[in-house]
Amino acid sequence: MSDLVNEFNAYRSKMNEKILADNNKIIKRIFNLDTNAYAEGGALDVKTKELLGLVASAVLRCDDCIKYHLETSYKLGLSKEEVTEALGIATLVGGTIVVPHLRRAYEFWEALESQG
Repeated sequence: MSDLVNEFNAYRSKMNEKILADNNKIIKRIFNLDTNAYAEGGALDVKTKELLGLVASAVLRCDDCIKYHLETSYKLGLSKEEVTEALGIATLVGGTIVVPHLRRAYEFWEALESQG
């Protein structure tokens, strides 16, 4: 796995453990709600939910969120074309301020692809 992907996942995992160890009921419920929102079931399939999450994350300019949704999309088998089309819509909606995040998204997708 690429260093970029490994570093992101290690940091995310370490910090999530620390956050959840504090046993804050509100934060735990938010984490749970997030998990359940992207779960199987409902009118939308999981791949569509991930693309929606990716677009929202790009428009909101959250690089960590973008990376998370890119990796999940990759693991779900979404193609580069599907992901880049969604990122194109995000850039259209979000405007040129999204372009730096688009660059980092492409870099992270390439890192995912390089891990095989």
